[in-house]
Amino acid sequence: MRKLLTISAAMIAALSSLLISSCAGGGSSTTSLSSGNLGPDPDPAIRKAQIAAEPKGNFYYGRRYFVDKTRFWGYLRKPGQSWQKAKLVLMHEANTTVPDRKPEQGPKNARYAYDQNYEYRISGNYTGTKGYDPNSNSILPVFRPTNFTLLNKKPGWLFSPNDYYNPRRVTLRPR
Repeated sequence: MRKLLTISAAMIAALSSLLISSCAGGGSSTTSLSSGNLGPDPDPAIRKAQIAAEPKGNFYYGRRYFVDKTRFWGYLRKPGQSWQKAKLVLMHEANTTVPDRKPEQGPKNARYAYDQNYEYRISGNYTGTKGYDPNSNSILPVFRPTNFTLLNKKPGWLFSPNDYYNPRRVTLRPR
């Protein structure tokens, strides 16, 4: 009986700490409204060195960036180029679909935008055209991908260690 009470007390303590940490964000998920879901925060000098040392080639590095009701895909940059020079793009899926081409409802890991902030190596090319995303009121370049290779599920901040992600409005832009 005493052992059962000890286990129950431990379970209550664990559940309480979980509940307290989930409520700390003022009723909303802290991972959806903060930089916390952007992964570890590498020092800017380390990030710069990583980009300088990364493999070069005829492809792009892409970071998925999802905001509710928008249809842009995310940011693309050339190998060796800073994220500050990345372009927010629309994807033309004639050759291949984007990795998160899934229903908008469903389990978290199997729905549209499940890959928020994932980093990819993307083959393909810019079409030379631009498209309009009405919900962000943006005219953006159109990119036609041919292949996506997942590189990192938690690459950290995108433009600055002070990045703030909000899934309801565009908050991440190059400075």
